[in-house]
Amino acid sequence: MTERLYYTDCYLRDFDARIAAIDGGKVYLDRTAFYPASGGQPSDTGTLGSARVVDVIDEGERIAHIIDGSVAGEDVNGRIDWPRRFDHMQQHTGQHLLSAVLVELFGMQTVSFHMGQEVSTIDLATPSLSHEQIARAEQRANEIVCENRPVSISFQNSEEETGLRKASQREGVLRVISIENLDRSACGGTHLRSTGEAGPILLRKLEKLRGNIRIEFLCGHRAVRRARADYDALARIGHAFSSPLDETPVLVEAQLEKARDSEKSVRRLRVELAGFHGRALYEDTAPDGDGVRRVTEHGPIDDDLRARAQAFASGAKAIFLALSNDPPSVLLAVSADSGVNAAAVLKAALAEAGGRGGGSATLAQGSVPSHEALQALTSKLKL
Repeated sequence: MTERLYYTDCYLRDFDARIAAIDGGKVYLDRTAFYPASGGQPSDTGTLGSARVVDVIDEGERIAHIIDGSVAGEDVNGRIDWPRRFDHMQQHTGQHLLSAVLVELFGMQTVSFHMGQEVSTIDLATPSLSHEQIARAEQRANEIVCENRPVSISFQNSEEETGLRKASQREGVLRVISIENLDRSACGGTHLRSTGEAGPILLRKLEKLRGNIRIEFLCGHRAVRRARADYDALARIGHAFSSPLDETPVLVEAQLEKARDSEKSVRRLRVELAGFHGRALYEDTAPDGDGVRRVTEHGPIDDDLRARAQAFASGAKAIFLALSNDPPSVLLAVSADSGVNAAAVLKAALAEAGGRGGGSATLAQGSVPSHEALQALTSKLKL
C-alpha cells in the first residue's frame, strides 16, 4: 500500500521514500507526494532521483509512477514540479469555490469537473444560465477570494452527518475539503490553504451540452495570463480602428454590417454579370440542324455557373450542360421549348450511374460517386 502524503500536506514538494517495486517503466514507492490523475485533476510530474516522472496512476492500493529514465537502490528522493502542482491547486480550489457559489446563488449543482492545460470546465445541472448570472457568480467568487477564507482538510466517517454540498458514494472514511462558512466537499485532490491563494477567478465561455451548461473558467496565474492576452488582442483591434477599447465593439459591428452589405452587393453583381455572359453565350452559339443551341461546359458548379446556365436557357430552344470533376457532378438547364425535361432526363441518367439529384423541368442538378461514373453518365445523356 502506498501512503499518500498529499492527503495531509498538499504543499510538500520534496520527500524521501523507499522503492517497493519496479515493473518496467513503473515505480512503486512506500510513500509518495505525487498526485495521480483523478477527479478531473491531472497528475503531478517531477523527478524520482535523476528520472523524470511523466505520469502518475492510481491503481487502488498502490500508486504507479511512470518514469522516463531509471532508478536504482532502495531509497529515492522525489521532487514535485511545484509550478504545475500549485497551478492545479489554484484551479481545483477555485472550482470548489465556484461550484459552492453557484449553489448559494442559484441552487445549481455541479455534475462534473475537468481541468485542462489551458482552461478548466464545470458542467452544471441546469438548462440555461444568463450572462447576468455569470457576472454575479464571478463577482461573488472573487469577493470570497478577497476575504481569504481558510481552506482545511479533515477526515470523517461517511456514516456520520457530513454536511457535504454533494453526497459522496464512497463508504468509510472520507477526506473532506472545507472552505470556511461556504463549502464542504469530499475530495481526494490537492488544495490551497486559503481562498486568497486562488487568485482572481475568471469565467468565460458558456456551452450547452446534453441538457447541461458547461462553464469555462480560469483561476490565479491562468486568469491573469488570459486577461493579459485578451487585453493585448483588444488593444490591437482598438489600434486598428484608432479608437479607445470601449468604443471598438460598436465600430466592429458597424464594419461587419458594411462588409455584409458589400458582400450582398458583390453577389448580386456577380449574378447579373453571369446572366449577361449567359445571354451573350446564347447569341454567340449557332443553332444545330434542329434549331437547338447546345453548350457543354466543364468546371466548378457554383452560383455563377448556375446563373449563366439559366440565362442561356432563357433563350428559345436552348440546352446548357455543365460537368464538374471535383466533386463529380452535373447540371442541366434547358428552355421550356427545348423538347427536354431536365429533371426526368437527368434523374434517369443519375440512377443508372449510381448518383442522386433532382430539380425541375428546366433546371436539374446531381452528383455521382466517381469520375468514371460521371463519364458513363455523360455518354448516356440523350440531349
